[in-house]
Amino acid sequence: MPETAPPPYAPLVEVVRSGFREGVHYGAVVGLTASGEIGYSRGDVAAPMLPRSAAKPFQASAVLRAGAPLHGPQVAVAAGSHSGEPRHAELVRATLAASGLSEDDLGCPAEWPLDRHERDALLRAGGSPARVLMNCSGKHAAMLAACVARGWDTAGYLAPDHPVQAAVRAEIERLCGEPVAHTAVDGCGAPQLAVSLLGLARGLRAMVGAAADSPEGRVLAAMRAHPEYVAGERRDDTRLMRALPGLVSKIGAEGVIAIAAPTGEAVAVKMSDGDPLGRARTAAGLTALAALGVDVEPVRAMLETEVLGGGAPVGAVRPLPEAGPRG
Repeated sequence: MPETAPPPYAPLVEVVRSGFREGVHYGAVVGLTASGEIGYSRGDVAAPMLPRSAAKPFQASAVLRAGAPLHGPQVAVAAGSHSGEPRHAELVRATLAASGLSEDDLGCPAEWPLDRHERDALLRAGGSPARVLMNCSGKHAAMLAACVARGWDTAGYLAPDHPVQAAVRAEIERLCGEPVAHTAVDGCGAPQLAVSLLGLARGLRAMVGAAADSPEGRVLAAMRAHPEYVAGERRDDTRLMRALPGLVSKIGAEGVIAIAAPTGEAVAVKMSDGDPLGRARTAAGLTALAALGVDVEPVRAMLETEVLGGGAPVGAVRPLPEAGPRG
């Protein structure tokens, strides 16, 4: 019999309602041991994928290396996808002002806050979408700060061949240990660079092992010290980093998450359906971390999400063992 290629995605998380399997979330996940070997793998982890916002720690490292004068929370919000809380918008405005810029210089689109509670509060207050409220505005402000520091043009900073984007590409290829497979346009308008799921995990693990005073080390230190600026209240990244000191976590759109323990274990997940309700990728990532020997007991509650019926729990969204359904 000729060899056939393995399916690109594997069953990772199931939806059970009243004892009946209602659905299955498929995806791919890779886990690297502290020594960098593949210790956990399901699905195709070598195929190119778009990390989306899970690449922001790499982008933040690149702009620091390029000379962006950012510190503390400014670095955390640059590496994060903020919720649009008032403190997030204020920090982004301050970062821009320090470089002689304003919200009008941001190239990301005007949007409502990413967090529903913040969006509802803004609606009640009579507010409207704004560029500074877009979850990627911290990254954009950091890129602009690097441009000002280096004397690069700020008007065209989102072009793939702009010096700041060239710096980002070089940083991603160096950390992930592979060439970029494809260049797309992210939801915020910035270039989005495809690497493998293995490359994504390898890149985050490389940052964990970097010197504390390096750009990579400064990014992770800021994320750990200021998790409220990486995401926000009620968001998985912030909850994980608060509950597991030293851990770094970064979610990306379309079902992506990258997590690394302070001891060097790193995990990257891509859910095939994009995980629109945000209930599968974190569970899959924590399952992989646990399989690598990382203690996830403080966040055990995040391994399952309740399924409700009539307002009461009747089931759960939970990780599947490796011998899950085929198809």
